[in-house]
Amino acid sequence: MRAAVLETPNEPLVVGEVDVEDPRPGEVAVRVHACGVCHSDLSAVNGTFPMPVPIVLGHEAAGVVEAVGAGVTRLAVGDHVVLTPSPSCGHCYWCVRGEHAICTDLIGLFTATFADGSTRLSRGGETVYRGLNVGAFAETVITQEAGAVKIDDDVPLEVACVVGCAVQTGVGAVLNTARVPEGATVLVVGLGGVGLSVVQGARLAAAARVIAVDPVAERRATALRMGATDVLDPADTDVVAATLDLTGVGADYAFEAAGKGALAATCVNATRPGGTTVLVGAPGLDETLDLGPAVLFGSTEKKLLGCILGSSLAPRDLPRYLDLWRAGRLDLEALITATRPLDEINEAFADLTAGEGVRTVLTL
Repeated sequence: MRAAVLETPNEPLVVGEVDVEDPRPGEVAVRVHACGVCHSDLSAVNGTFPMPVPIVLGHEAAGVVEAVGAGVTRLAVGDHVVLTPSPSCGHCYWCVRGEHAICTDLIGLFTATFADGSTRLSRGGETVYRGLNVGAFAETVITQEAGAVKIDDDVPLEVACVVGCAVQTGVGAVLNTARVPEGATVLVVGLGGVGLSVVQGARLAAAARVIAVDPVAERRATALRMGATDVLDPADTDVVAATLDLTGVGADYAFEAAGKGALAATCVNATRPGGTTVLVGAPGLDETLDLGPAVLFGSTEKKLLGCILGSSLAPRDLPRYLDLWRAGRLDLEALITATRPLDEINEAFADLTAGEGVRTVLTL
């Protein structure tokens, strides 16, 4: 199959041939039709989140099942599916406690392999790694059955793909991780695909005020169309002071969606006593947290929550988000500001690095 391979961090990806195995028992092969280019992929490309190489990245994808392994019962050849980086096994320590997003199978996000250390990908006999638990900058993905969620055939796959990461993460952070109540005040820092999905999640939760922050004017304008009540440019506004001024006491909930450690401190400082900050972005390993004097954090009873992929259970949440899209309550199309063929993947990463647009979707 054709795939875009990262050979060396900070070097262009190379589109070429990669060998792919047939699905093993419990697995499916999915022909990829569309894959979004996400900041988490960029973190591997620029080396801020080191991954083994050579590697096929890409994890926000949708396609059609083209083969199934022995024992697969929930999917069949021809099914339209959205792939997810967070397939849950359903029986590990965390799954049986309802914490599906931190299932033991999520280890593949960091090892770039299946649990047994294999990847199903190779080139000239050499292992090619499977990035971010999917590896979808490629014509075919092999994934465990739980890694592909069936959707209705009439949903455009180039639209459906964004629920696999951006929407699953952003909306899920509001509804699953923070469980924002009706009438709350919400601060969202960073308005890429994930941050704009947080804005939409806050609107779905009936937040009374949604303050959206980003240095890019186009993204702030999009946030207003998606339900933000106020927008701030951090280049010329003190975000903490402005949030306190707009709310009187500070935000009830703040979401750091840019993947920057310093912005986590901004979010904590902008929340009211008793308020909650959710770390939604995927920072590089060089990013750290400095929340100031511990006594101030503790004595004000502020809360800090981690969040991966919106604390989601993909088979439950992905179809629900597509139902909300169908009902006109989630805007998926506005997240997609460009489409490119796989051969233009390096141009897509250049746009992402420059902050141009929101989401580029690669069509295969």
